[in-house]
Amino acid sequence: MFSGIVEEAAHVVGADKTADGNLSLRVKCSFTDELKIDQSVAHNGVCLTVVAIDDDTYTVTAIQETLDRSNLGLLRPGDLVNLERSMLMNGRLDGHIVQGHVDTTALCIDIEDVEGSRYFKFQYDVSRELMAKGYMTVEKGSVTVNGVSLTVCDSTHDTFRVAIIPYTMENTNFRAIEVGTKVNIEFDIIGKYLARLAQLSKEE
Repeated sequence: MFSGIVEEAAHVVGADKTADGNLSLRVKCSFTDELKIDQSVAHNGVCLTVVAIDDDTYTVTAIQETLDRSNLGLLRPGDLVNLERSMLMNGRLDGHIVQGHVDTTALCIDIEDVEGSRYFKFQYDVSRELMAKGYMTVEKGSVTVNGVSLTVCDSTHDTFRVAIIPYTMENTNFRAIEVGTKVNIEFDIIGKYLARLAQLSKEE
């Protein structure tokens, strides 16, 4: 479980396909010495398990299902990836409840500077069936973009905008997002449960 508050935008130092088609991702970050094998770390919002540690780098593996649903397969050495370790149960929930289970990807289709902040507009593919399952955004609701907990504005059936303050720009890989960049999206889990309850009530 995560909160969507990114700890560090770290550099990818290795991204190699394994013999079975999975992706072995090596990352260099400042808290590698605090990690343990089997620990969960969110990478651009995707929960992955640490499988090896070597000095100031560590390795995680992403399976094909993860690659199909996320942008991890696009990562190359030198790219920035947003990192967050799992949430401590005795701390504050500063973002929102994030599972680390990316639902889909979206494309950045517009960037606008507004009074010191920057607005990013994203578009994603969604069917009515997926919308009925809660795969959508709502005005002033929560959404996770590349692992960052954000508030939705200007929500439509397949687009939304988020406002990024200078601190977030400087401390996440939002500073590398351009028009055409593919990002990971996790929709709000509460919305998914409400959508499921509504669906079940119709079936009764």
